[in-house]
Amino acid sequence: MSRTEPSAAPATPGRVRRLFDEVRPAVIAAKRRRPANGSRPGPWRRGPVLTVCALLLGLLLPLHGTLTDRAGLGSLVETFLPWFGLLVPVLLAGALLRRSAAALVALLLPVTMWLHLFGGLLGDRSQAGGDLTVVSHNVAAENRDPAGTARELAASGADLLALEELTDRARGTYEKALAKAYPHHVVRGTVGLWSRLPLSDTRSVDVLRGMAGPLAETVRPEDMPVEPPRALRTTVATEKGPLAVYVAHLGSVRVTAGSGFWTDSRDAGATKLAAAVAAGHDKRVLVLGDFNGTMDDRAFDGLTSRLRSAQEVAGAGFGFSWPASFPVARIDQILVRGVEPRSAWLLPATGSDHLPVAARISW
Repeated sequence: MSRTEPSAAPATPGRVRRLFDEVRPAVIAAKRRRPANGSRPGPWRRGPVLTVCALLLGLLLPLHGTLTDRAGLGSLVETFLPWFGLLVPVLLAGALLRRSAAALVALLLPVTMWLHLFGGLLGDRSQAGGDLTVVSHNVAAENRDPAGTARELAASGADLLALEELTDRARGTYEKALAKAYPHHVVRGTVGLWSRLPLSDTRSVDVLRGMAGPLAETVRPEDMPVEPPRALRTTVATEKGPLAVYVAHLGSVRVTAGSGFWTDSRDAGATKLAAAVAAGHDKRVLVLGDFNGTMDDRAFDGLTSRLRSAQEVAGAGFGFSWPASFPVARIDQILVRGVEPRSAWLLPATGSDHLPVAARISW
């Protein structure tokens, strides 16, 4: 009679649970223990994507001018350039979550570059004094209360008041409402200047792009529509000498599916306005208006190379002026040459989608 081996104990649920409980601590410890081959990256090797993003952001801020402007990409980035600083806390949160030392160190580059470009705009740079108060405001063609807007602007105490986007319908309202406070005024097309001081040598300035492209080739010059002027130049007689004043409303920009961020009209106007200012050879110059772009935009290099922004020199903060309901960009400008900005600020909202911008200047 043969002998048989004893059969193995059956794998009951209780036995399986006991085996699992015995093995579980060892499994957890193995997971926590760093393998000898270094397969789990250390803090300097974690978050490579975050590190690269931080470095790219740090390079974008000072080198934005090298971006291609194909489909308006460069202008679009430059319009909202200060807002790119909001990416820093996002990347910081990611770096802390991933415990990435490399990403944290890389973030020093965009922080340093942002502070270099915009840190000086965070404080109040205004000073007391000044000889003239100037205000510029796009009053908006669709403004439902031009009389109220005129009263609010007159109450600002401005010596010079530049208005853009005037319509034929509203022009008389502004002239009547501002007549008492401003005995001198000139209007050319859709822009005007109201002044407490005498004006002379007023003329229109061509900042229009005109017709271009295939359509222009099929239309005779005499049949092309005539647009009203969108800029003027005049001379203000002050106690300290003449002051050349330009009021301009440059072409609109828009985002389209076919061309991206379309800025052709505005860019052409900026080039023409810069050429007009350069050709004037005036010692003291004031340029006011709605530029439909910020001073970081490369389209305005011809102006920023000759003029200074009153907001950047003597304002408080960024001075965002558009849209009035939640301003995200300063597209309304006060630029100067030969005079010193003492302070710059925003006025309360009117019936327009732009906020009025103001500055006080001195000789």
